[in-house]
Amino acid sequence: MSAAIIFVILLVLMLTGMPISISLGLTVLTFLFTMTQVPIESVALKLFTGIEKFEIMAIPFFILAGNFLTHGGVARRMINFATAMVGHWYGGLGLGGVMACALFAAVSGSSPATVVAIGAILLPAMVKQGFPQKFGAGIITTSGALGILIPPSIVMVMYSVSTNTSVGALFMAGVIPGLLLALFLGFTTWYRARKFDYPRQPKASWAERLRAFKESAWGLFLIVVVMGGIYTGIFTPTEAAAMSAVYAFFVAVFVYKDLRMSDVPKVLLNSANMSAMLLYIITNAVLFSFLLTHENIPQAMADFMIGSGVGVIGFLIMANILMLIAGNFMEPSSIVLILAPILFPIAIKLGIDPVHFGIIMVVNMEVGMCHPPVGLNLYVASGITKMGITELTVAVWPWLMSMLVFLVLVTYVPAISLALPRALGMM
Repeated sequence: MSAAIIFVILLVLMLTGMPISISLGLTVLTFLFTMTQVPIESVALKLFTGIEKFEIMAIPFFILAGNFLTHGGVARRMINFATAMVGHWYGGLGLGGVMACALFAAVSGSSPATVVAIGAILLPAMVKQGFPQKFGAGIITTSGALGILIPPSIVMVMYSVSTNTSVGALFMAGVIPGLLLALFLGFTTWYRARKFDYPRQPKASWAERLRAFKESAWGLFLIVVVMGGIYTGIFTPTEAAAMSAVYAFFVAVFVYKDLRMSDVPKVLLNSANMSAMLLYIITNAVLFSFLLTHENIPQAMADFMIGSGVGVIGFLIMANILMLIAGNFMEPSSIVLILAPILFPIAIKLGIDPVHFGIIMVVNMEVGMCHPPVGLNLYVASGITKMGITELTVAVWPWLMSMLVFLVLVTYVPAISLALPRALGMM
């Protein structure tokens, strides 16, 4: 009964158009103060202790690093390197876009940042070379979603905070699925380009490829700094985030010199605004999780599902459908922070690995970012392309279908997610 009341209150508040973060907070306060005897002091205490986690510090640092890289010319050099490597195949510039998104995802941790950084440069070049705008928009919108699967990933940090799962293990678990999804998206791009005979670039010589690699090497080395540092144990994921922010600042301002010192305060302010917004959502989601636990809702749901004979396969089907539906109305941060405390205890009781379940959630978030009505990547791509949301939705469907096939694969083949962290002894 209490579960129904909580979700009705939350749904009503969300339907009024109120931001999700405020809806969560008001739902908790309304229920606690009208239907329970929980003292107000415990709510205040939970607000502070809930975000008193070392891992949360990684979020503002990864956001800052992504902003420095977006404004610092790193994306342009990565595109040049990617197109030098694969530009001579069918859909050359498009394939280069998928590869550049994968590379930029490995240094930014953010999906919208990847769409902006790569799309703003690549889309005009594709149109100029004779590609239909819809083709380029479909590639960038979906490939940009790699930003939250290929580590480092802000969404993975949020999942870690919600479920106390190792961030390092999650990062390593995202590597193989991220590369595999990039291959899926690349194959879809190549197949459609071959089918419609879209332009190809002249094959770059090895000297040109080497030159493009040298120009992008400073940006690419950040992948080594973050992943290498975590793997070797030199620093934790949170310390890796701080290192990436300092390194990105150094590269953007002093190496590539595409960012002036006078622009740095603006980048810092933008990063602070975005971080404050995410931390506010996290704070209210922590309160929501506290309420669910206090009312014993996740435990009751887990007992009901196990008692009704729903096995692992059935639960994963239901969880995927629920997350895909949630993706129609909410952005990834909110989905993870609301659904993880509910679904995670059930997954654990059914014997599903917490790291594997985290990757399933992230892939669901990726799909949600690419379809209406609230797909973040659609809105970002719309701003770049000046195309309407409906037109963009039509443009992305071939890549979206390949993402759904990939979701089924990663859901039911745990080894895709768990092979690398197990091989590295992280779990």
